Amino acid sequence: MAESKPIIRLRGVYKSFDSEVVLDGVDLDIFPGKTTVVIGPSGCGKSVLLKHIVGLLKPDRGKIFFGDHEISAMGEYKLVAVRKRMGFVFQGSALFDSMTVEQNIRFPLDEHGVGTVEEQKRRCKEVLALVGLSEMLEKHPEELSGGQKKRVALARAIALNPEVILYDEPTTGLDPIRADLINELILKLQAALGTTAVVVTHDMASAKKIGDRIVMLHEGHFIADTTPEKLGSIDNEVVARFVQGEASPKELAELEGGRLLGAGQDAEDKHSREIQ
Repeated sequence: MAESKPIIRLRGVYKSFDSEVVLDGVDLDIFPGKTTVVIGPSGCGKSVLLKHIVGLLKPDRGKIFFGDHEISAMGEYKLVAVRKRMGFVFQGSALFDSMTVEQNIRFPLDEHGVGTVEEQKRRCKEVLALVGLSEMLEKHPEELSGGQKKRVALARAIALNPEVILYDEPTTGLDPIRADLINELILKLQAALGTTAVVVTHDMASAKKIGDRIVMLHEGHFIADTTPEKLGSIDNEVVARFVQGEASPKELAELEGGRLLGAGQDAEDKHSREIQ
């Protein structure tokens, strides 16, 4: 994977929330035109990683580069130009309830002053056609299914023709059929637009289907960096258990002792909320 220059680079990135270390000196290269999938258990910091890439969070230490630009050192004003080159699909879609589908998709175009009103409307129709929702322009989010909301969020993310699309748990909350439609859509967009994608997920079926490369985040470190085909053969117990969906002996012992659903789980839930 070293044949091309990475479009995104993380170097020695540390991030803590209070006393909890979430990213512990991580290094990562994201290569153009490829889909890199970041897997790992809930609360491990996958979403935190994405927010660092787009500049929504700053590292405690370390550097993050987009091309030749160090985005970790940029203020909000300079970040605007970088963010125009990235699309972000939020975990809950993050559509504005009071706006129609068209208004939601036009929002980033309006914010960045891109195009006339007629050009923006034409772009809305183009991106909605790409996600198979051409007839939904005047609908409001409350009139859409969960899968349709995800697709509108994808349409909004590509409205500015970004070089990179960041997906935060794109299949969460969907049944297997709707989740597979989102996977197919991600593959379609990557093929049609040639964009670079970074996908955060704990959905192993999705990771294996859409990823060119899979990396696993665990306790602040990347403990796997491989292809979907080779993921199952990695000689690492933590990776193997995650891929197979098996609890560890320690977790089973805690469950047997009645601690998993007690105070320890409350602390874990609090930790997950803080870093997502």
